[in-house]
Amino acid sequence: MFCLGAARRKDPLPPRSRTACRSLPPEGAAFFLGAARRKNWGFTLLELLLVISIMALATAGVSLVLRDPSETQLEREAERLAALLEGARAKSRAAGVPVRWRLIQGGFRFDGLPASSGLPTQWLDSNTRAFVLAPLLLGPEPLIPPQTVVLSQASHPERRLQVGTDGLRPFAVLGAP
Repeated sequence: MFCLGAARRKDPLPPRSRTACRSLPPEGAAFFLGAARRKNWGFTLLELLLVISIMALATAGVSLVLRDPSETQLEREAERLAALLEGARAKSRAAGVPVRWRLIQGGFRFDGLPASSGLPTQWLDSNTRAFVLAPLLLGPEPLIPPQTVVLSQASHPERRLQVGTDGLRPFAVLGAP
């Protein structure tokens, strides 16, 4: 039995190296094996893009989880106020009586509705502050004048949210003034 490398020389292999000969590749494969043995340094563009996109998704997930509680509290107060104003507006139209929303010390009040109406008169957070030019008129007419209320917190007065209506649409959180 001859090994391919030894086939050109026509000399037989010693019995010990016959197993070594079987593990040798054919001569034409030497070029491809050399390419496979070459060390690859660096990453492909696809690998880099994949890692960057995974990091971006992880960062976005963490930023959503770690929201500022005072900002969340202000958004909750604004959503609640919009729902309360819209509820009082509906009660005003149903009863046919004018209802006004006005600020009082430590909260707010719905004038024109009976005390048994079940609407709250306090803020969820005692640090919540509201700014309004005049008491809001909530009905009984279906069209009311455009009205807005600006909410902020005593601990962060620079953060403000506006709750309002154009008179036809329901009250909603409009964002920062």
